[in-house]
Amino acid sequence: MHLSPRAPARPEETNSVSTSDTGPESYYERTGTGRYRPTVHAGGAWSTDEQHFSPLAGLVAHEIEQHLAERPGNLELSRISYDILGRIALDECEITVETVRPGRTIELLEATVVIGDRPVVRARAWLLSSQDTSSVADSPHERLPAPEELAPWAMGEEWNGGYVSSIDVRRLPPSRRGRTAAWISSRLDLVAGEPSSALASYVALVDTANGIAVQQDPEKWVFPNLDLTIHLHRRPRGPWTGLDTTVTFGPTGQGRTSSVLHDVDGPVGHAEQILTVRPAAHD
Repeated sequence: MHLSPRAPARPEETNSVSTSDTGPESYYERTGTGRYRPTVHAGGAWSTDEQHFSPLAGLVAHEIEQHLAERPGNLELSRISYDILGRIALDECEITVETVRPGRTIELLEATVVIGDRPVVRARAWLLSSQDTSSVADSPHERLPAPEELAPWAMGEEWNGGYVSSIDVRRLPPSRRGRTAAWISSRLDLVAGEPSSALASYVALVDTANGIAVQQDPEKWVFPNLDLTIHLHRRPRGPWTGLDTTVTFGPTGQGRTSSVLHDVDGPVGHAEQILTVRPAAHD
């Protein structure tokens, strides 16, 4: 969860944000080739005039899949890493995707998100060839309790923003500060009027991890993540994104949010987020 200093909720003042009540609710509306306008549902957790990074991460995955659809292949997205370069305004964005390292069995893509002529996110995706390794498939991580076994958690009582208000969260009671597991789902489309894959929809919920297992009171401490790296050992399926999350704060201003990723069939991979930890500024 990308965070920045708390601001009053004024989404109606952002002219480029869609507030249309027609059609299915979504996080984004397409405005052109590679261009998208966020809706109020993409609003950030601590600053509602910024985008929450979680749906934007899914949108980048969606655009990468659009790029791959233009040619045949048998490659699976196995790692995607995002670097957050600065403030992600709740404004229209453009995403470009290019092939950095082409290949039949291994390929590397790079995506750039630009808002107002400024790059705000760069992402790199490794694609690996798909083949049958089911005879040796194994993971040491235990499955999470099913979503229907957990009570809903009103995450919106602790965090602001349109994105947090849009999601269904089922959380285990935290065993200690910085340690819990949760299931996340959303009834919203990623892009209005467009089908998105189970992978893109899954990725669009992963960045929520930094808000479900808080290490310290976010009224007293801020801890924005500067990146998100997702490793997948199999393709996840929806509609639930499972996060078994641990948050660690170090003694010199750095922290880490680390999650084992699950779908309802079991573990699918890992996610890591590096945090900058500092006291909250109060007027």
